[in-house]
Amino acid sequence: MKLIDVYPPDEPNNPYMPNKNIILSNYWQMVRSQIMPARFRNSFEKPEAMVPNQKTAVNFHLNDVLHTFKKGHRIMIQVQSTSFPLYARNPQKFVENPYKAAASDYQKATHTVFNDSFIDVEVLK
Repeated sequence: MKLIDVYPPDEPNNPYMPNKNIILSNYWQMVRSQIMPARFRNSFEKPEAMVPNQKTAVNFHLNDVLHTFKKGHRIMIQVQSTSFPLYARNPQKFVENPYKAAASDYQKATHTVFNDSFIDVEVLK
């Protein structure tokens, strides 16, 4: 999961920016990212497969970070099934040990985030 600060289209560049090739208009700044394989959604001791086409709650706690979302910025959440090459590839199929997955275990998958999903954030003022 990624928490992203999306800058507005009229965001001006700042003279102190070290990389002059970066344009802040519509810039996506990753604030925080973390992985938690869904197989461990209920227990780290007993991994469970997801059931295809079945709505399943996955409660995920993203570690805290102090970040100010300025006025005009938007919050973006990205939910991904893999973060390769940062982390091991996800075969998209339940295997006992994903690190020992065979080439035939890797398959295409579609993931759905339902419109009644929510993000709970703490706001400091």
